[in-house]
Amino acid sequence: MGRNRYKFVEVNKPHLMTCTVLHWIPVFTRTETVGILLDSLRYLINDGLKVYAYVVLENHMHIIAQSHQMDKDIARFKSFTAKKRISFLSENNVKTILDQLAFYKKAHKDDRAYQFWQEGVHPELIQGHAMMKQKVEYIHHNPVKRGYVDKAEHWRYSSARNYMGMEGLMDVCKKW
Repeated sequence: MGRNRYKFVEVNKPHLMTCTVLHWIPVFTRTETVGILLDSLRYLINDGLKVYAYVVLENHMHIIAQSHQMDKDIARFKSFTAKKRISFLSENNVKTILDQLAFYKKAHKDDRAYQFWQEGVHPELIQGHAMMKQKVEYIHHNPVKRGYVDKAEHWRYSSARNYMGMEGLMDVCKKW
């Protein structure tokens, strides 16, 4: 089966994407590890990325974003966050997770000791206002559906607070 990486229908339009940690390993369980993701997104926002909605769970994140080079921005995001996260694990001697990232690494990735993210992001083009609304609600209700919180805005690592008029951890573009 061929590799299906970063296929964006129209790179300058919003897409829903999912970034999943290799083998669904739960690594985003601390504020500092989620901070790596949010810091990287903030950097890309300053470089032209528009983030409309996001949620970070223990082993994956959903994001709706757009830029003039979405495929390149997502590749930069995944590369940077993988390096930072692996460095964090090494510095904190989290051998169990590092061993898993080495064990489940794809064979063709012979240029590195670890693989952090699963390949691809399964981009889905947002086609209109109704679809955007549906996908934003889907993202925000992910922690509710899993039973982590009762209300979407109670999940700290999400843009749901932004949409409720509250301060979130990162600014998002609410104008579609």
